[in-house]
Amino acid sequence: MPFDTFLALIVYAFVTSITPGPNNLMLLASGVNFGFVRTIPHMAGIAIGFLVLLLAVGFGLGAVLKAFPALELVLKVAGGAYLLYLAWKIAMSRTLGGVDGKSRPMTFLEAAAFQWVNAKAWAMAVGAMSLYTNPAQPFFSVLVIGFAFAAVNFPSVSTWAGFGMALRGFLADPMRLKWFNIAMGLLLAATLWPMLR
Repeated sequence: MPFDTFLALIVYAFVTSITPGPNNLMLLASGVNFGFVRTIPHMAGIAIGFLVLLLAVGFGLGAVLKAFPALELVLKVAGGAYLLYLAWKIAMSRTLGGVDGKSRPMTFLEAAAFQWVNAKAWAMAVGAMSLYTNPAQPFFSVLVIGFAFAAVNFPSVSTWAGFGMALRGFLADPMRLKWFNIAMGLLLAATLWPMLR
């Protein structure tokens, strides 16, 4: 892969990883509600789960979905329903740190599995593979794309959890926290809009 193409890939990986979407909004809310350290498994699950999804798309899963549109629809419906469930949980959270005994941060496996029903993650993976895969070296270029995202994704998503951690003091007031979580739940639900068009 030429250096200028690799540089463009790094920029693509950074921009798509750092911009708002379901993962980053959930990490912001988790950073506020549970702190940075307790959010690390969630961040790692996103990074590893997305890398596995990305490689799967690069090695042929994207073509399978194009061949079977019904499967793509099932993924969209399941992803949308799960996203609405997560949005509801965030919006209803009222305490920092999950001291109410009910709330907890997303686990590594939950975050990794969520990538498979996350519309933005699919768009990122399909976009990266269609833009940067070299037909002359498909295997190697898929691995390079995976490496680029692995290098950029975790630091990018960590930024959102860090922002959340920085807001913890301000949101220690129960009324502010309530409205923050409601806003995060609504924003998370709003990320479904591109999928509905």
